[in-house]
Amino acid sequence: MRKGFTLIEILIVIGLIVILGGIAIMTLKPGELLARGRNGARISHLHTIANAIWQNKSDNRGIFNCGSIPTSTTKMAVGAGNYDIAPCLVPAYLPNMPYDPNTAGAHFSSTTDYDTGYNIILNASTSRITISAPNAELNEIISVTR
Repeated sequence: MRKGFTLIEILIVIGLIVILGGIAIMTLKPGELLARGRNGARISHLHTIANAIWQNKSDNRGIFNCGSIPTSTTKMAVGAGNYDIAPCLVPAYLPNMPYDPNTAGAHFSSTTDYDTGYNIILNASTSRITISAPNAELNEIISVTR
C-alpha cells in the first residue's frame, strides 16, 4: 500500500479552493473597496488643505494672504480660470499640495506646475470656505466647510 493523495483528491481540493476564492472576491467587491479608499484619501486631503488655509489666516491676523478666495466654485490649480493657492501654502504649511488620487491630470510637481482636482469657494455672506472633491466616487459628495 502506498500512502498519499490521489490525483482526483488533489483536483477536488484545488477546485474547492478556486470556488471559495471566487466567492470571497465577489463578496469583498475590490473595486468598491478601492473607491472607498480613494474617497478616504480625498477627505483627508480636503481637511489638510483647510487646515493649512486656517493656519495661514491665523498667522496673518485673520487675513488669507493669497489674494481673495473666489466666490464661485473654482478649481485649485495653475492657469487661467483657476485659483493658484499652492504658493501660499507650500512649503510653509504643507510639504506638497494634495491632489485627487483618481482624477485625470491631477498632479503636483511644484508650486508652478500642479492641478489638485479639488474646488474652492468662499461664501461671501458667512465668510466660510468650502473645499470640495468634484470627482468623488460611489455617488458621494465630499466637501469640507470652515
